[in-house]
Amino acid sequence: MPYPEKVEAALFGLAVGDALGVPVEFKNRDTLRKEPVTGLRGYGTHHQPPGTWSDDSSLAFCLADSLCTGYDLDNVAKQFIAWYQRGHWTPHSEVFDIGNTTREAIHRLMHGEWPTLAGGFDEEDNGNGSLMRILPLLFYVHSQPAEERYRLTREVSSMTHGHLRSVLACFIYLEFARQLLAGHGKQQAYENTIREVHAFLEEKPFNPNEIQKFTRILSGTLRGSTEAQIQSSGYVLHTLEASLWCLLTEDTYAATVLKAVNLGGDTDTTGAVAGGLAGLLYGTAGIPAGWLDGLVRRADIGVLARRLAAATAPAG
Repeated sequence: MPYPEKVEAALFGLAVGDALGVPVEFKNRDTLRKEPVTGLRGYGTHHQPPGTWSDDSSLAFCLADSLCTGYDLDNVAKQFIAWYQRGHWTPHSEVFDIGNTTREAIHRLMHGEWPTLAGGFDEEDNGNGSLMRILPLLFYVHSQPAEERYRLTREVSSMTHGHLRSVLACFIYLEFARQLLAGHGKQQAYENTIREVHAFLEEKPFNPNEIQKFTRILSGTLRGSTEAQIQSSGYVLHTLEASLWCLLTEDTYAATVLKAVNLGGDTDTTGAVAGGLAGLLYGTAGIPAGWLDGLVRRADIGVLARRLAAATAPAG
């Protein structure tokens, strides 16, 4: 895929996965086994029309929009505040879903807190609110050295989620996405990610107890996990594991995101996080046309993707 198509596929992949999950957010796995999501549907949990995406996509689009003019955390903060206060980058001009940690962080930003200090740093602040929106950063950092990729990932995550666990989850996710962006298949991308993340972590004085939290992913055993071993709550580690597991165990965009959503729990975020990767892997052409056609603000997302691609295109 040409680079601009990869950017477009990532943003559309994220938003479609999000929209599939919005109507059934918080439904449990047993309920969804009886009545699984098979396509876009409306209303449900948040009483939104079909094709509506949530805060996951909104905040990702805010980040993407900001990156179109360069890396500026103050500008990202302004975008987040505009989303929260005025419905900027929402599907229907209003915010209908926001996590507590993200809300508290945006309130700190509104009161002048430095962006990298606005997020929660306690262990209980490890929801998936930075992981769900981090993907656009890939296109700004993908050609930079690992140290710089980690630094920028830490900064952007810390605007809402500053604990090392959330930062590492975002870093591992973007490293996997970087491998897909380079054109590797999913298994090769997984193996390369494990090797490169291990090499990076070996040189860092990080708390080994935190690194151990990612053992299932970094040991290479995630793909062999059973569905019963995969959790799908709003906890950042659950979301990362579930999303990667869905990608590794299915072979199409549709199968990946439907599997993610039908795990239940935080369905929109698992769908979005898995969907962004699946978009990179399978391209926009791999996303069912009816889902794309039904996506709210499809044209606006397409324009944003082209702007982001133009702003971050590799030299040459």
